[in-house]
Amino acid sequence: MDRICFLSFLLLCLTSVANGIKANKHKPWIETEYQGIVMENDNTVLLNPPLFALDKDAPLHYAGEICGFRVHNGPSGSSSVQFEAVVLDRSTGEGLVRSKEPLDCESQREHSFTIQAYDCGEGPDGANSKKSHKATVHVRVNDVNEFSPVFVERRYEASVPEGRLFDRIVRVEALDADCSPQYSQICFYDIITPNVPFVIDNDGNIKNAEPLDSKRQRVHTFWVTAFDCGKNRAQADAQVVVTVKPSCKPGWIGWSKRVEYTPGSGSIPLFPSLHLETCEETVWNIQATVELQTGHIGKGCDRDSYSDRSVRRLCGAVRGEVDLLPPPSPAANWTSALPTLPSSDSSLVFSFNGSTHVAVVPDSVATAVSGDHFTLQLWMRRGGINTQPPTNQARGNRREEETIVCSTVKNDDSFSHYSLSVHGCRLSLFYWPDVSAARPVKFLWKLEQVCDSEWHHLSLSVQFPSVTLYVDGVTFDPALIHDNGAIPNPAPRQRLVIGACWGKDTGKYVGGYRGLLSGVTVRPGSVEPHSVVECLYACREGLDFGDLETLGSGMKVHVNPSQSVLVLEGDDIESFNRAVQQVTYRNSLRFATPGVRPLKLTTSLRCFNEESCLTLRQLEGYLVVLQPDAPQISLSGVGPHLARPAPEFEGPRGVPLFPELRIVCSLSHAVNTASQGMEGGALMSDAVAHTLDGCEVQPLGEELNPEREELLVDMDALRERGLEIINTTAYIAITGAESISVYEDVLRSVRYRLAKGSARFERRFRLSCSEMNGRYTSNELTLEVNFLHSLDSLYHPSHLLASQQQFLHPSHHSGELSGHTLPNPHRNSVVPGAATVIIMVCVGFLVVMVILGVFRIRSIHRRGEGARGGSKEDSGQWDDSALTIIVNPMESYESRMGISADTEGEEDEEVVESPDDANDDQRIIIKKEGRDGNPRRY
Repeated sequence: MDRICFLSFLLLCLTSVANGIKANKHKPWIETEYQGIVMENDNTVLLNPPLFALDKDAPLHYAGEICGFRVHNGPSGSSSVQFEAVVLDRSTGEGLVRSKEPLDCESQREHSFTIQAYDCGEGPDGANSKKSHKATVHVRVNDVNEFSPVFVERRYEASVPEGRLFDRIVRVEALDADCSPQYSQICFYDIITPNVPFVIDNDGNIKNAEPLDSKRQRVHTFWVTAFDCGKNRAQADAQVVVTVKPSCKPGWIGWSKRVEYTPGSGSIPLFPSLHLETCEETVWNIQATVELQTGHIGKGCDRDSYSDRSVRRLCGAVRGEVDLLPPPSPAANWTSALPTLPSSDSSLVFSFNGSTHVAVVPDSVATAVSGDHFTLQLWMRRGGINTQPPTNQARGNRREEETIVCSTVKNDDSFSHYSLSVHGCRLSLFYWPDVSAARPVKFLWKLEQVCDSEWHHLSLSVQFPSVTLYVDGVTFDPALIHDNGAIPNPAPRQRLVIGACWGKDTGKYVGGYRGLLSGVTVRPGSVEPHSVVECLYACREGLDFGDLETLGSGMKVHVNPSQSVLVLEGDDIESFNRAVQQVTYRNSLRFATPGVRPLKLTTSLRCFNEESCLTLRQLEGYLVVLQPDAPQISLSGVGPHLARPAPEFEGPRGVPLFPELRIVCSLSHAVNTASQGMEGGALMSDAVAHTLDGCEVQPLGEELNPEREELLVDMDALRERGLEIINTTAYIAITGAESISVYEDVLRSVRYRLAKGSARFERRFRLSCSEMNGRYTSNELTLEVNFLHSLDSLYHPSHLLASQQQFLHPSHHSGELSGHTLPNPHRNSVVPGAATVIIMVCVGFLVVMVILGVFRIRSIHRRGEGARGGSKEDSGQWDDSALTIIVNPMESYESRMGISADTEGEEDEEVVESPDDANDDQRIIIKKEGRDGNPRRY
């Protein structure tokens, strides 16, 4: 009984507890995201992770059970319609997602939607059921290989010339409608027609396996098929038809590898008969590039061969430039330690190695080029020969800037600073108008010309804050960079350095320049006009186009600034051929630099059928500039003798040496006389207008004695014409490019003057001129000047003794007085002039005759053995005070011309013969300045 009561009590307690926790307290829980896969044409979705909904109210009946899942719309808003979720086990919460109908991968490959679980509530009626959060479900439809490849075209056609192997003749293409990469890609193609000379690769490119022959078979027809990566074959095969065309060689026809140019011809066509053969290939764009290589000619191309100073005068440049790298001399010794290199023109090339080669310009020169308005000009070639990188430059380290010019100048009570540097392919000008106050400014240019190891001319015109840069006559705009800390403050002292800059703290030169420099000049004041810069440094040779007005429609022509590259572009072959035939080479120099200029022609074609478009090889040739006809510079109008009374030479203005000088320049060239009915050929001479660049007057024999004689030149006339003069006791050299008429006027004003009482009987001079920096020289005009003295002064004992001492060497007095002529081994000895010899011979002859006459008279009277001795004694006491003899010194002047001619050949001079000794006009005469023996050029 007691046991029954206990069990009833326990059941009542459990019932009370169950009724106490009957409420649904927790929401179901599911994962936040599911990834699903469903096979195409199937509806069961495999989820990762599997779909399970959990409820913390478990194991309570209803409240802890999952009654279902709800599917909501995804981002597209339509995927939820195709899917549903069902509960497989209410107690465990396991569920299943499936599609309501089979899915198609080709229609939609991926689907997204959200799913939510809910429990059974508090009772069978589902009251107070709770929902979980929404989870995202991504379903991907796996493809099934249900489609076969389909060719884009059912028939492919192509035509090729015979006898060649092609990388591609035609390309076939097939597509697959499957959605996956595995089944939609075409894995390989196959030619199903056997025994055809063609092969096909996996991309559908068909090429011939052997050269085709149109005579053997004109048309080849075969079939190809395609397979996708699921090994499905194409639904229908494609037909390929290849037509073999008879042999045709596409390319340029009429190409001449060698083209000759005669200097002075102006412009000549390079390709007068050139035309393009395309072998009936349809071309819609043609581009041809003609390149002329002139980098090996002088400083990059044919420019004026005169000196920089002369070219500046010819181009009308403003004067006043200061040469910062002059030729070494006692007055300009700061360049004596720099190594120099030979140059094809008259300029001097200096080499810098980046460390020890530095030129410090004296303060006196630096002061003359101070200010914030100046023009800096120079020739530059980076690298060059005989230059080595600094030994402390580690490999891979970034190189420092290389400084070309570094200058600090004093302006009243302040200092300004600028430096021109190169770094890589960049050129920079660092300018500080006031070191103590103003901010520095860096002007930067990125130029290919800086780093191509070729000669280029830089002209930098600074009119702060404006800076203009010309490279080979072409303007380049800078980029301004304000920079306070690029370099340390320079030392407050005036200094101008070429090839490096100085370190304020180290006291050593830093940023050394590696390369070649020439013609570094600075001119203070206003900047040069652009037209002057183009005249100074533009190339005188290059490519050009004949007549732009004859260009057809659609044709374009482009020439680079240096005229070394010309590009033609067009779409019509006939117009293009006419345009190519008008490409010309021009050289405005009458005496162009002879030699070879390589030529290149590169052609690019574009066709409608890019697969079979023609490819033309690059053509190479060369242009030969022939040796120009040498001009003959003829000096005439001056007799071989000039005789004037000695007092005229002693006047304040002296006597003009060449008052009737005439200079004529002519060119001799061969002409064909067969058309004129003459046999063989002939040489024709044409007078041309030339520009001389130097003339020299040189005394032969001993040098001028500055105490007794001098050559006078009109300095005002020289300065007015911009000519320069070098006046020494050994020669007078007048230099500068000017016309022949100007040189005639200047040389006609050259006078010779003697000091009072100078007892001379003759003096000989030699005149010569040249052009093109001594490349062509004139004939040598020799003039003998005779001084006519009166007999009173001539036979004055002191004068007679002075004349004998002047013209007779002491060691040969006795021999010459006895009538024997001995060769004079001394260079400065002078043979007496013709007039002097004649006078002395006549006087001696008369004296002998008088002595003989007196002797015969005395012998008649004496009639004895002592008659001869008596006659000698009487002859020694002969009084000639009453005898007067008048002699005309010019009586037999013309008959003694041979004596003068022989005397001219005895002068000592150094002559270096040219390789062809037969051509006397090509001799190069090296004269000595003073007595040091060093050759000079002017």
